[in-house]
Order: sequence, then structure tokens, then C-alpha cells
Amino acid sequence: MSIEQRRPVRRTMLLPAEAEILRRGLDAFAELGYEATSVRELGNRLGVSHNFVNDRYGSKAAFWQAVVDFALSESRRRLDPVLVQEVGDPAERLAAIVRRFYQIAIRNPQLSRLTAYEGTRDSARLDYLYDRFLHPILLICEPSVDELVAAGRMRRVPLFELYALVAGPIAILTQGPLGRRFRAEPVTERELTATADSLATMVMSGLLRD
Repeated sequence: MSIEQRRPVRRTMLLPAEAEILRRGLDAFAELGYEATSVRELGNRLGVSHNFVNDRYGSKAAFWQAVVDFALSESRRRLDPVLVQEVGDPAERLAAIVRRFYQIAIRNPQLSRLTAYEGTRDSARLDYLYDRFLHPILLICEPSVDELVAAGRMRRVPLFELYALVAGPIAILTQGPLGRRFRAEPVTERELTATADSLATMVMSGLLRD
């Protein structure tokens, strides 16, 4: 047998598409948290070799950032159409943003779960989320809030309290198993929309003065 005949045949691994890699990474980080998501675990979930993350992205931290950027771009793609709408009433404008925020959280809960996890840890990852996700959204809402306060339709509240009031319901929206215990987890598109609308209405009622 010649040397060429004895040489093993190398098989090329068929990699998932980039979007699928990032989506699976988002699922892993949202479910397990950053620390518990090892490079080996990522390899298993992505269906790739264990050194893939380091070879492709440089490190687990860099892969986490790529995953977050992917999730943020998906969220902004759904949020931006609401932001460019010309709505005269600042209350309706703010309600539309809050409603879409809830719709995004219901349909894609992973980013909210990841944010809740990182919110308990003082880290560069939390800074990354705050600078690219939380703070920009609050800045988008600020002009509407200022108009409502100036008109006497809403009292001035600290930025963190506003975030807490708006973001609070998202914790429930992203807890599917708990929602099923209450038989309240929305399933159909109509139920998803109705749940987001109902929560946005309740939150806005709490913010606005009679």
C-alpha cells in the first residue's frame, strides 16, 4: 500500500450559518449565564469543534459581544419602525415605544434574560449592554417624557425608576415556565399582541396623571 493510500481522509465540518451560530450562542448565554457557558459547552451547542469560538472570534468574551450585537440589531430592526412614526401626542408616542418593547421581549426573550443576568454583576459586559441597549432606549423615550412633564401630564421620575417601571413586566414575559403555571403564556400572534398592548396600557396608566 502506498503512502498516499494510507493517508487518512480529512472530512470538512459543515458549519451552521453565521446567524444560526449567533442565535445558538444567545440561547446558551441567556440560559446558563456567561460564567457557566464554557467554550466546550458552546462548541456542543453550536455543533462545531471546541476550538471554533477562539479560532473564529478570538475569545469567549469577544463571541459574547458578537452575540449581543446580533441580538441588538434584531431588536432595533423591530423597534426602529416605531421610532420614525410621526405621532403628535407624546403619550401615544411613548406608549407605542413601550408596546413594541414588550412585543420584542415576548417574541425574543433571550436578550432580556441575558440583561437580567448581567444586571446583578458589575462587569464590562453590563457596561456593554447599558451603553448599547438600555441607555439608548431611555434616551429615545426622554423627549416624550419631557413633553409630558412640561404639560403637567406626568410627574418627573428618576431615570432608573422609569426603567424599573417599564422593564419590570419583562421579567414575567420572559419566564415561560412560570407563565405556563398561571396558564398565561401567550402563544398565538394575536395573544402576543394583546399581552403587549395590555401591559403597555397598564404601565402608561401608572405613569400619566389623570
